[in-house]
Amino acid sequence: MAFPEHSEFVIIGAGIHGLSTAWRLAERLRDKGEEVAGRIVVLDKAGIASGASGIACGVVRNNYFQPAMRNLMAHSVGVWESDPEAFSYHPVGYLQISCERMRDDVAQIHQQQQAIGYESAFIEGAEASTRYMRDLFDDWQAQGITSVLHEKRGGYANNTKSIYGLARKAEDLGVRIITGTEVKALVSDNGSSAIRAIETDRGTIRCDQLIIGTGPWVRDFWSMLGLPSQITVKGSDGELREGIEMWRYWQLEEGVLQVDPNTLLTNDGKLPPVIHVDTDAPLISDVDGSVITEEMWGIYYKPDWHFGGVQGGAAPYPIDKRAAEVAVDPYGPDSPEFVSGPEFAHMWVSALAHCNKRFEGTMPKYHREPSGGIGCFTPDSFPVFDRFNENVSIIADSNHGYKMIGVGRLVADEVMGEEQDLLKPFRFDRFEKGELHPTSNSPFPWS
Repeated sequence: MAFPEHSEFVIIGAGIHGLSTAWRLAERLRDKGEEVAGRIVVLDKAGIASGASGIACGVVRNNYFQPAMRNLMAHSVGVWESDPEAFSYHPVGYLQISCERMRDDVAQIHQQQQAIGYESAFIEGAEASTRYMRDLFDDWQAQGITSVLHEKRGGYANNTKSIYGLARKAEDLGVRIITGTEVKALVSDNGSSAIRAIETDRGTIRCDQLIIGTGPWVRDFWSMLGLPSQITVKGSDGELREGIEMWRYWQLEEGVLQVDPNTLLTNDGKLPPVIHVDTDAPLISDVDGSVITEEMWGIYYKPDWHFGGVQGGAAPYPIDKRAAEVAVDPYGPDSPEFVSGPEFAHMWVSALAHCNKRFEGTMPKYHREPSGGIGCFTPDSFPVFDRFNENVSIIADSNHGYKMIGVGRLVADEVMGEEQDLLKPFRFDRFEKGELHPTSNSPFPWS
């Protein structure tokens, strides 16, 4: 099929955001009785799920201290639940297991989940928390735990299977997905900032609306649009801080313990919720008994037959380079620079053993192939969903992306002229206005 010369809607990125946007746009056109074929094109320089969506851990949760994030995630969980089979979604729930420093934050999350009708249970106190966890896992032994938030919704999805499920939904409605096509430039009208053409290595395609959902590559498209690499941010103290880098990259730490996934079934043989532990108890090496850290640490893990073992990760850490100096390509496990190393493996497996006795002595079973990747974060570590250059919608997920399957649907509705309240708290001008999202005591930058 020939490369198209024009498409009404051009979407860059065949991951979770690009494909969910395409799916929703196609639904809107179909429901109006209009033809879809030829009107929506998705471009990707590699392939479907070839970027961050394809290596995502796949955890779906609503454990957010920020009201705007909780509301947005409740919407997204509803989308996951709408077709679990197509999205390879496992609605097993989610456990946030926390130390005393986080108890008040998590209690507030629970209260506000109840206010929006998001089912969860909150257990407080060290003894009660231990009892609750041992009802699930008789070998539970984590220290320093004083609360458990059990989200009954949420769970996890299998990364590439989910994205291909989205692709099928979009293609069945007439969306054209063109892979192996790299965008070289964005071309504006004379006397206007609107983008009217996309130059690629296969030809130029004209458009009426452009949607950018490119995960960690958002920095490059931001630059193509002539948007600022440094911005002004108004802090909670009312002071304006100039010259703040718009983008920061963080190393993502994830891996797989190659044991039978059934190793992590509950006492009654059922699939467990996703387990997330944040504690300030000292973390002791399961290899040599040394102290790994006495600072607060956090991990998450789950049994996963897709990955072939127990899969999960730990808190990311900032890359000590300016965003412009970070090489995003090659991405993920193919990167010679940004993959999880032996320090992560040592920490994560020791943390698993800290939590469940069944993982003691399992360090030799940690997989040795490259894993992990990098995420592109905004100044406050929360997403930007906004319109720029008159006809360009940017989905900058700040590494919250995969679980937010519903964002693309909301962006599509905005492209069709209907402003979405759930997206308003994530506008770009919040930085200069000082309307930043509240932060919690979690060691994770996205909680």
